[in-house]
Amino acid sequence: MATSTGTSKPADSAGLIAVNGPVETFGPIVVAVALLALLPLWFSDSGSMMGVITEGVVFGSYVIAFNIIFGSTGQLFLCIGALAGLGGFGSAILADRVDLPMIVAMVVAAAMAGLVGGVLSWVSVKRGLDTIFIGIVTLAFSLSFENFVLGRRDLTGGETGTFVDAGSDTVLRDRVPSYYVFLALLAVFLVLFRLLQRSRIGWAFRALRDDQLAAELSGVDVAWHRIFAGVVGSTMLGFTGALVAHSGRGFVGPSTFAFGEVDVRVLVMLALGGIGTLLGPVLGSALITMIDELLIDYAQLRLVFYGVILIALFLRFRHGLIPALTGFARRLLRRSD
Repeated sequence: MATSTGTSKPADSAGLIAVNGPVETFGPIVVAVALLALLPLWFSDSGSMMGVITEGVVFGSYVIAFNIIFGSTGQLFLCIGALAGLGGFGSAILADRVDLPMIVAMVVAAAMAGLVGGVLSWVSVKRGLDTIFIGIVTLAFSLSFENFVLGRRDLTGGETGTFVDAGSDTVLRDRVPSYYVFLALLAVFLVLFRLLQRSRIGWAFRALRDDQLAAELSGVDVAWHRIFAGVVGSTMLGFTGALVAHSGRGFVGPSTFAFGEVDVRVLVMLALGGIGTLLGPVLGSALITMIDELLIDYAQLRLVFYGVILIALFLRFRHGLIPALTGFARRLLRRSD
């Protein structure tokens, strides 16, 4: 029988050794953010490339938020774009039409998205819905939101979209400064995810994800933790969407937060990087952003390529690239010993 020693440490969800030192806890985040911070040194002269890498960072934030909801508690929210759109359109309407200060409008809109996410989680808990049925319920909400965007032309601009005035006099309209604003948001989300990982809530999340019945029998409040994940992740999605609405050209339309443009990509990014891992969302969003740029002349093949990626992942790397690379590194270390 295996015995434990005082120096042994539990492993986290990515297969890494869980330690409490600040370097081991936040070091990967610092390295990842520092590398991303260097990108404008090469691309600042190209408006199109700055747009591409900014979009990659935006999607990295989306994926981290979704990782809290799905990667931590197994709730398949197929309304990622709708929750981000609720933040984006909500903030634009509150700032431009109700004349709220932009930051207040963003916070209120994000809180609205968090409330909707909490309600969706609450419904799934009360009805005892499994992963598939949660996906169906949230997909219905996503379709309803798209119909609202198209139908309320007076608020959203309908099919043509609308320009957002709030934020036009800020750094959010400048391509390089806005990139760093989104990068700062990504860093905050990574720190939040890491803190959750290393907290009691994180341990409850892992127990719930591995075996919900066993977690409940061991005293984990499944309902509370699922609703908490839904509220936190949805609020993050809403705030990111609000920031998107006020940045760049200041334009939001149906395609900005459409299911095919947001949800499908986020799902592929998380599956590729590694569900439940710290840097999986960053790696997945970076790779898919690069692939999309390479396929820019073959846009019709993008969804086909996503399908190929998912099939390859399920056949060879079922847990994503981060766990696969971590396992490979550990095997090399064992052989070297």
